[in-house]
Amino acid sequence: MSGWIQLGMLLLILVAAYRPLGDYMAWALDSPRSLRVERAIYRLAGVRPDAEQRWSGYAISTLAFSAVSVLLLYLLQRVQPSLPLSLGLPGVEPSQAFNAAASFTTNTNWQSYAGESTMGHLVQMAGLAVQNFVSSAVGIAVAVALIRGFSRTKSETIGNFWADLVRATVRILLPIAFIAAIVLLSQGVVQNFDEARVIVTVQGADQSIPGGPVASQESIKELGTNGGGFYDANSAHPFENPNPFTNLLEIALLLVIPFALTGTFGKMVGNRRQGYALAAVMASLWLGSVLLAWAFEAQPNPQVEATAGTAVVGGNMEGKELRFGVPVSAAWAASTTGTSTGAVIASHDSMTPFGGGVVLVNMMLSEVSPGGVGSGLYGLLVLAVLAVFIAGLMVGRTPEYLGKKIEPTDMKLVSLSILLVPAMVLVLSGVAVVLDSAVTSIFNPGPHGLSEVLYAFTSGANNNGSAFGGLNANTTFFNTAIGLAMLMGRFGSIVLVLGLAGSLARKQHVPLSSGTFPTTSPLFVGLLIGVIVIVAALTYFPALSLGPLVEGLS
Repeated sequence: MSGWIQLGMLLLILVAAYRPLGDYMAWALDSPRSLRVERAIYRLAGVRPDAEQRWSGYAISTLAFSAVSVLLLYLLQRVQPSLPLSLGLPGVEPSQAFNAAASFTTNTNWQSYAGESTMGHLVQMAGLAVQNFVSSAVGIAVAVALIRGFSRTKSETIGNFWADLVRATVRILLPIAFIAAIVLLSQGVVQNFDEARVIVTVQGADQSIPGGPVASQESIKELGTNGGGFYDANSAHPFENPNPFTNLLEIALLLVIPFALTGTFGKMVGNRRQGYALAAVMASLWLGSVLLAWAFEAQPNPQVEATAGTAVVGGNMEGKELRFGVPVSAAWAASTTGTSTGAVIASHDSMTPFGGGVVLVNMMLSEVSPGGVGSGLYGLLVLAVLAVFIAGLMVGRTPEYLGKKIEPTDMKLVSLSILLVPAMVLVLSGVAVVLDSAVTSIFNPGPHGLSEVLYAFTSGANNNGSAFGGLNANTTFFNTAIGLAMLMGRFGSIVLVLGLAGSLARKQHVPLSSGTFPTTSPLFVGLLIGVIVIVAALTYFPALSLGPLVEGLS
């Protein structure tokens, strides 16, 4: 019953926030006026916020900013011993520093290290937390650029990246994260600059537990769908997530902006029903994954029963916090893998084969249920274009979406965008299971070992960041390969999406006619859900059949 109550409260929070937050973000991202603090940032950076950019200029600005971010975060980790608040920790090893820099810059937040024993307070704050803000802002900027592609007519420009980046950070992410951090702090989440304290456990042993600026990082890690944990136990750690209230708040934080951005979309294109249709698609996929994960995890783990030699009563509690139990852990796992958030409160590797398969498939759906901050919306819009193209083929007329004809150039960009990430995942997974230096990192041979490798590259290329255990990813091969998958999955997709935005912005609006396929109806919602599921199934089914499917059926 507590699981149903929490799920119901979560739905009420998301519904209540949808319209106000969606409208506010539409104003914040498209307002012609700049705040005083924004004008100071523009002057410092030498930026003219009113100078519109073509899609190519927008893409170059995005890539340049992100490249500098990767470099600065890499250097910050390498020179850590010379920095204040380093806690005496050494510089991060080169391949791991590259992996972490790529991870946090791409909004992935994959961690092949234990946070509290690797990063000092300054690196956590000035490096990781800063990237939690700006990488999320980049996602919002790209999403709003694509929205302008649909809303503008005969335009060569799609906005200004620097203005969108600053507004997303200053007007949206900072205020909400600040309030959330205060609430988390009031509930017992740690916020200090203390070094590790030695405490005596209930068994009488000594344990060293570091403090740090946790509440400020926890709030933006969830709000920005980042997911990197200050502590190795991530959001299962009581210093990050002390009680059921903070757990509910943190799930709401990671879902609220991706869902509300569909309202922003409806407001900016002048048709709220378009936003409602996309929100219905996101909600259906998210709720379906929550219920499926809950149903599978409510069953005993067959591996535990086989080991014990007897039937196990109750659900699968292996790898789960007793504070949260099966329903809340399932809701968190489905939400975090549906939103490109790597935060966890339970071990995904300890889920039942089919339960683990649900969270793996969530990422394979291109993370549009509801997806990451910004990336969920632009990913879903790409799939929506594919859906109307398929509908156009069925009735034999040129497909249109929001009054824009979908032409061959657009479909080439859409097809490349859909194929890019699966190609990275499948090729790199194939290399990892045949390369001797990579195979030695797989501690669970057989179907489960393949699932762990497949999960790692799916998580990296889709910029999720969560992981199955049982795989030593802190090696030169995996740090480098997953780092490259993150960069290609993020920025390759962004360039293609911005190219699509530029193509759409140049088009003239086509008036609605009796032959126009309605994209606000339940029929379109069902078609789009079908396209998402079928595309993922056709792409990944062979790999899934060798991993979680064969493991579950056995």
